[in-house]
This record gives sequence, C-alpha cells and structure tokens, in this order.
Amino acid sequence: MNPLLRAAAIYMFLLFIFRILGKRSLAETSSFDFVLLLIVGEATQQALLGNDFSITNALILITSLIGIDLVLTKAKGRFTFLNKLIEGSALIIVENGKMLKVRMKRSGVEEEDILEAARQLHGLEQMEQIKYAVLEKSGEISIIPADKNSSRG
Repeated sequence: MNPLLRAAAIYMFLLFIFRILGKRSLAETSSFDFVLLLIVGEATQQALLGNDFSITNALILITSLIGIDLVLTKAKGRFTFLNKLIEGSALIIVENGKMLKVRMKRSGVEEEDILEAARQLHGLEQMEQIKYAVLEKSGEISIIPADKNSSRG
C-alpha cells in the first residue's frame, strides 16, 4: 500500500479511537496507559512502514502525517462543526451542586474525579459547594464554586 494512504488510514483510525475513548482517557494517564501507548506506537510504526524501512519511506510518512494534521487544523478553524466533531466541546457535569449523571457516565467521569478537582483547585469538600463543574475539551475538570451565601453546611 502507498505510504501516503497508510499514513492517512492510520491517522484517521487513531483520531477515531481517541475520540471514542473520550477526554478523560488522556487526562489521567497511569503507568499502564503509558506502556499501552508505547505498544500502540510500535504497532502503528509497523503498520505505517510495512516492509519498507527506507529513509525515503519514513520521510514520506512523517510529511504525510504532519500534512494531514495541518489540513485538519486549518479545516477545524474554518468549520466549527468539524472542530466540535474532532475536538469536542466543554460539558457541564455538575450544576448547582447536582451531578448530571448521564453526562458524567457518557464522559467517563466519576464523582470522586469532580471532588478531587474541587479540593485541589478551591479546597471544596462537598458537592453542594460547587456551582458548576465543567469537563473541558482537554479532559481537565474546571470548578466554579457556589457563592458562600448559598452553600449549605
């Protein structure tokens, strides 16, 4: 198979897989996840190179991958629907101290993840102290504390 086609196929497959895995998958990488990522990298290299280990083939593949990424970056800047499809968007997962469980489940966020972010960012200890928790595009959780006057407890 042509190196350019291999590069495009692998790029799109990895984009699809990481989009399915969700935002939280890369935000919280364990040591096992890191090892798995290395294995995926090795398998990807083998799929990209095939039997051709020449420098020319490697340069074509690198140029192709970077080119595909540049084209998609430009396209995301022009077409907001494409940006949302590839990158996703911020998602409110707690509103006025109430967990939005369907959104949390779909995003792979646990209550403990939210409380951990609340403790680390603002020293908050209870869900009721959170006005909004937002799962950002990066996978990080942003916390907006409730007003002190409206907090219970």
